[in-house]
Amino acid sequence: MIAAWKLALAYGLDLLIGDPEWFPHPVRLIGAAVESGSCGLRARRRSALREFFGGTVFAVRIVATTSAAAHAISRLGSPAEILLAWTTLATRSLLKETGSVLDALDDGDLELARKRLGRIVGRDTSELDEREVVRAVIETAAESTCDGIVAPLFYLMVGGVPAALAYKAVNTLDSMIGHREPPYTYFGRFSARLDDVCNFAPARIAAACIVVAAQLTGENSRSALRVWLTDGKHHASPNAGRVEAAMAGAVGARLGGTNYYDGVPHHGQTIHATGTPPIRQQGRAALRIVAAASACMFGAMFVLAAWNDSRDRSFR
Repeated sequence: MIAAWKLALAYGLDLLIGDPEWFPHPVRLIGAAVESGSCGLRARRRSALREFFGGTVFAVRIVATTSAAAHAISRLGSPAEILLAWTTLATRSLLKETGSVLDALDDGDLELARKRLGRIVGRDTSELDEREVVRAVIETAAESTCDGIVAPLFYLMVGGVPAALAYKAVNTLDSMIGHREPPYTYFGRFSARLDDVCNFAPARIAAACIVVAAQLTGENSRSALRVWLTDGKHHASPNAGRVEAAMAGAVGARLGGTNYYDGVPHHGQTIHATGTPPIRQQGRAALRIVAAASACMFGAMFVLAAWNDSRDRSFR
């Protein structure tokens, strides 16, 4: 568990600096390890069972190595621990990247908005109209509220920097190899299921944060709660649907539907069917909710960390 003052400094660094390109971000190192290691392992596997077993061992090795490295580096001192904690958080970068897409739409540059969106989503963006671009922004903002803000803060509280970076390793594995399509159908199955498990609690906490944030920002918190509870299960992911549904209800937008990946359509269920087709104002509202939800989660974790610090001092 991380100390309250270290958590505050890490969170403050994220808000001030975000994710600068010049910094050797651990997630990029994890991604490089996944890319190089998975290619070699898959080349040696043949049967579905061997693919699954190989992918399981590979995922466990990546996560364990990441956690062990984080633990070793954290022991170098508080500055190292704070820097590592900072790298797990993504409030500033999330708001910056999604906001830049909406900025391009405000300027009437749909092509630029598509290109900027393509940097932060996996779906095809070259043919999206403005409403589909906004839908992608809202959905990404909702999902990333869990993956980039709530879950890292949760794991920093549960197990400190080693747990938070282990979570980032799981998240990276899922995004890179946790796909149903070949060649990762069996090799990445364990990574995908592990990500589901690790995000189970954070996704529901994130949805609750969105409900509270909707109230704080003047959006529809009652609708956020209602749509979360009724439509949260209408998603291929057992977790992403919860935060997307809460956000859909909060801003009044209809989400879900068909997305294209490498030209192949993937049909998903509609979330908040009575909502309106997404517009830029709803996208901006979603980003305000993300900022407020981030502050809510940090505040709650800081209080818990401070309480734990005071309890530890009382036992000394």
